[in-house]
Order: sequence, then C-alpha cells, then structure tokens
Amino acid sequence: MMPLVRAEWAKLFSTRVWIGLLLGACLMVIGFAVLLTAFAGNPESGIPAVGTPLYEELAMANAVNVNVLFLILGIIGMTQEYRHRTATPTFLTTPHRGRVVTAKLMAYALAATLFALVVMAVNFATVAVHAGARGAAPELDADNLGTLGSSGLALVIYAVFGVGLGALLRNQVGAIVGGLVYLFVIEPIIRQIPATSGAYKWMPGGALEALTATFQGPELLEPWQGGVLLLGYGLVAAVLGTFLAVRRDVA
Repeated sequence: MMPLVRAEWAKLFSTRVWIGLLLGACLMVIGFAVLLTAFAGNPESGIPAVGTPLYEELAMANAVNVNVLFLILGIIGMTQEYRHRTATPTFLTTPHRGRVVTAKLMAYALAATLFALVVMAVNFATVAVHAGARGAAPELDADNLGTLGSSGLALVIYAVFGVGLGALLRNQVGAIVGGLVYLFVIEPIIRQIPATSGAYKWMPGGALEALTATFQGPELLEPWQGGVLLLGYGLVAAVLGTFLAVRRDVA
C-alpha cells in the first residue's frame, strides 16, 4: 500500500496544480481574515468586536472558507487519471482497483493535512497581525487551538470527499462544476427557504458550521455531531467511489 501512496504523492507534486491550489487557499484566507477583522465591531456588519471570544472563534474558523479548494484538490487527484487517460495503465499495474482508490484517499488526506496546517498558520498569523494592530491579538489558548483544529479537520474531510466525488463522476470538469453548484447554489437556497432550512443542519454545510462553531445559520448540531456527520459524508463518498471504481469499466 505504501508504494501506491508514494506513487500518488509523486503524481501530485510532479505538477504545479498543488502550488496553485495552496497559494490560492493562502491568499483567500488572508483576504477573508483581513475583511473579518476590518469590519469587526461594526454594528452594520454584525461581526463581534476584536478581542471578544466570539470574534476569535470566527477568526480561528476562517480557514474553512477555502474548503472548496480542498474539495477541488481531491477531485483532481482522482479524475486526472481519466482526464489524461492514465487510468488504464494505472489499473493494469495494480489490478486491485480498490487499493488504488484507497491509496489516493490516503495520499490526498495526508497532503490535505499538510496544506491545512499551512493555511491555518497563515490564517492565525494574519489575524494576529491585523487584530494586534487594533490592540487585541488572539492567543493560542485551548479554545482557539480547538477551533483551528476543527477547521483543519474539516478541510481534510473535504479533500477526502473530493476524491470520492471524483471517483463517482470521473469527469473532472463535471465533478468540479457539480461541487461548486452544490456548495454555492443548492446549499444556500436550502438554507434560506424556511420550508427547507430545517434540513440544512443535516447537510455537509450545516455539519461544517456546527463543527467550526460559527454563529451564523439556522439551528445547528453540536460541534462533535457536526464533525461526525461531515466525516460520515466523506467516508460515504469514498466508499461509494471505491465501489464504483472497482465495478465500472475504465473507458
């Protein structure tokens, strides 16, 4: 299994895709952190003032706003085999397709963990500098570390979910577009409509908000319940993707 995982790492880091995704995630998290802190304490924004526990909770969870890039990372990791028509030699080299998909899941979960650590560090540094300039830099106490850890876990789960989604759909463009439509169109609509808002807490977006303990949205699950639910979505996508990859023709 480890040779397969190393092979997937070699594929990932042999291209510049990972650089673009990681750099994009860092730039996005910097932008979100700057905007959050800039509008903190403004009554019209509804964002708590700098230095309050609720502000620090939101600031430490800011990294989850780049979850879409981690989803795309996982999708690309799986669908590039079909996009570049390397799936056939890959599966011929390792006929046990389930091991190939499992290796991809492990490799991209590890890569996402490293990327998440970088993103969390960038997020904390940006918040510390900007909030510190306003006289209330956050500390790495137990609460803030817990929120940072929850946001990092969520990013890793979204990468695993992306691998599963890529295995399910196989088409790279279709999987990315479908993921974007779901995250930015379907879930927000369900969240805003009173008749369906109650179901939002059971969806990946609701689980993500519950895990990172943000104060927005309708009634949410407990943080640990949100984490379990989000992890369940990631595992279900991975299992279904593995099952279909094993049973379907490559072409």
